[in-house]
Amino acid sequence: MNRTVSPLLHDYKPASNTKIKKSRPLQWFAVGLGMPLFGLALVLWVKSTPVNHLEKTAAGQSTTGAELHAVGSKPAPEPLNFLTDNHDLADSGHGFHPPLFPAPVSYDSIHLVVRSGDTLDQLFRKNRLDLGHLAQITRLPEAGPRLRILRPGDELEIKHDNGKLVSLYRKLDLTSALVVSRNDEGFSAEIVDRPIELQRRRAYGRIDSSLFESANAAGLSDKLIMNLAGIFAWDVDFVLDIRTGDDYYILYEEIYQDGKYVMDGDIIAAEFNNNGRTFQAIRFADKSGRSDYYTPEGRSVRKAFVRAPVDFSRISSSFNPRRRHPVLNTIRAHKGVDYAAPAGTPIKAAGDGKVVFRGINGGYGNAVILQHGGNITTLYAHMSKFAGNAKIGQRVTQGQVIGYVGSTGLATAAHLHYEYRLNGVHRNPRTVELPQADPIKEEYRDEFLAAVEPILDDLLQYKSTQIAAAAL
Repeated sequence: MNRTVSPLLHDYKPASNTKIKKSRPLQWFAVGLGMPLFGLALVLWVKSTPVNHLEKTAAGQSTTGAELHAVGSKPAPEPLNFLTDNHDLADSGHGFHPPLFPAPVSYDSIHLVVRSGDTLDQLFRKNRLDLGHLAQITRLPEAGPRLRILRPGDELEIKHDNGKLVSLYRKLDLTSALVVSRNDEGFSAEIVDRPIELQRRRAYGRIDSSLFESANAAGLSDKLIMNLAGIFAWDVDFVLDIRTGDDYYILYEEIYQDGKYVMDGDIIAAEFNNNGRTFQAIRFADKSGRSDYYTPEGRSVRKAFVRAPVDFSRISSSFNPRRRHPVLNTIRAHKGVDYAAPAGTPIKAAGDGKVVFRGINGGYGNAVILQHGGNITTLYAHMSKFAGNAKIGQRVTQGQVIGYVGSTGLATAAHLHYEYRLNGVHRNPRTVELPQADPIKEEYRDEFLAAVEPILDDLLQYKSTQIAAAAL
């Protein structure tokens, strides 16, 4: 019988009279490599072959794996997975399909900073965003009121898909933000928390020239310096009363968010030593959220009146019953204090009261008179103009702006002339004993005293370390 010669014999036929001598290590290598490959092929073939084709009963009938287990045969062990790459398994041709995970969708992002005159409609038009989506989100109860009013400096984070709004994020304040997002049903909005962390800090300063220079050298921000001065403003005139060698100790908070410094927080406690006098103040917030500063005994550090109702550069004329008038050139009592300040500097009410006069008052020029409790009145003269919310009959609060520094009436330069009268008698505003503000409410007194003790201990311990360091 003629039989076709296999081409494989010709392809792999060795040359005549030549024997290939294989080394024994190579043979063992081939055996060692072949066995795992053979096992792998067998496992894959078993895995792809239906069970009822592999197992037969003694009578030759096919059974399933479950039936074999029922008659006492051990179930076949799970095959070992030698391949971990889904791509390799898919290419093996044995029916394996790796799980499919949807690729993450990326959207375009826009960071918007609101400028003066901007509206949300203008910003959407400028950035080619869907105005229909804008109409939808402004109708949401949570979003509408918080998006209709924009202020310069406000920031918006927007994600979109070819102009179609996907999400909007706006910081509302330090601890909250508005989040608008699109879902299958349209848009939803919610207010989310922005957690903050408070860290306590301590600072010490010694005055050589001014509080501002000293505090800057101690690393304090302008905000903290102003707050420190504000706490003790009723007892210390930080322009006239400061002496070289005065010092202060403060405990305050720094605010962090997402591990980053944001701003300075409140002053927790402070001590100011001025010309042999010591003043201490501790912050306390009651259950209503109202906070103020008190002495360790619970007295308010505030007074019913401030010493100086204007931020001034210097006192140009003090209280003097026998002063020579600079315009009239006659001996005429100066029944108040003149505070030199640039024209337009705000003038503030020295205490809570009611406006009983506002208008032109002879040599006082534009003047305002306030009536306070305890039969006390205060007068503010030479104003350039009045504040709109301080009209006759209206009540004002301490620190509220009632007018602006000027030089109307008998004045040679811009300044505030300030008078303090008790029972109609002029008193020196810089030396008169000012009535105290209300102490801490009795219902909070025990809570306050309990809170004060550890704060004062912290302050005094820090003070001791600073004194010890200065003695070295």
